[in-house]
Amino acid sequence: MADISPYRKTLQQLSTLERRRSLKPTAGFDFSSNDFLGLKNHPAVRMAVEHALSDGMDLGSGGSRLLRGNHKAFEALEQDAASFFGAGAALYMASGFMANFALFSTLPQRGDVILMDELIHASAKEGIRASFAKSSKIAHNDANAFEAEIKRWREKGAKNIWLAVESVYSMDGDKAPIAELMAIADQYGCFLVVDEAHATGIQGPNGRGLAEPFEGRENLISMHTCGKALGVSGALITMDATLCDFMVNASRAFIYTTAPSPVMAVAVREALALVDREPERRKELLALAAKAKSRLVDYLPPSKDGSQILPVILGTDEKAVKAADYMQAAGFDVRAVRPPTVPEGSARLRVSITLNIDEQILDAFCGKLADAL
Repeated sequence: MADISPYRKTLQQLSTLERRRSLKPTAGFDFSSNDFLGLKNHPAVRMAVEHALSDGMDLGSGGSRLLRGNHKAFEALEQDAASFFGAGAALYMASGFMANFALFSTLPQRGDVILMDELIHASAKEGIRASFAKSSKIAHNDANAFEAEIKRWREKGAKNIWLAVESVYSMDGDKAPIAELMAIADQYGCFLVVDEAHATGIQGPNGRGLAEPFEGRENLISMHTCGKALGVSGALITMDATLCDFMVNASRAFIYTTAPSPVMAVAVREALALVDREPERRKELLALAAKAKSRLVDYLPPSKDGSQILPVILGTDEKAVKAADYMQAAGFDVRAVRPPTVPEGSARLRVSITLNIDEQILDAFCGKLADAL
């Protein structure tokens, strides 16, 4: 008979360590989601979907993009997205995790090297693990360390070198030195891969992300999730047209995956348009985030630049869980984040500022958090 006792033992150990996770229903004021711009219930997005359905659009794709799963909605979205982000081409994927896995497991080749920021997202790490390229971890947000490692690998005969970073880090809310890294990539003939998941729609001169000034370069690949500030689901990889064609022909994660719902492509397309039509949303969000940071400054790590993600680091798992439970009981949905999602000893509350709250709710949250801490 199959033995499930090792799994039961592991779950018991996680419970003892305050690291056992469980699914909880949505309740209370939103201080944990990634619906930063409040677009997931926007009337224009709903209307675009309703019109598509009333016109007879299929709910499902029915297959992979290379079989019968391609749809004019995907092609329209990818064309608009390439223009929106100023890239040579765009490829729509089912999720940000799938997009990161696909690009890192496909584009870097045998003989190449991937240099990744030590705090890059798990989806990128899984893609890098599946790649034939070698890899090295680089100290967080240290452009000089990236440059030194490039030189070391060049001396060892590395072919293409890929620099992998997030523009806004999902757990700390800090920003990568994109301009410095782009300059280094240009100087040494490297590719720069930027995960814009928490910057798309918010950061950059026009809400295109922190790499916006450099889009269109052959050596820049960006990943834009559609389920965070854009409010729906899926992800867009923007890149040179040749690299996009290579992904279509060589990425197993793309070739052998059933395509997303074409209805979601319609929703994403409308969400991108909203970023331009309603620029006041990102201005309002950043102003609200700045106010939150000023109210919580005593509990936050020092940071030169702010984003809508504020980490209240409490250290132990027990403290983080108790604080989250207290806040949730008071009607504020903020979650505890524990290792291995964050480094050991840095369990925290991840405070996410969205347009699903207002200043009055924020003030009440900050007061209650002071009580909790």
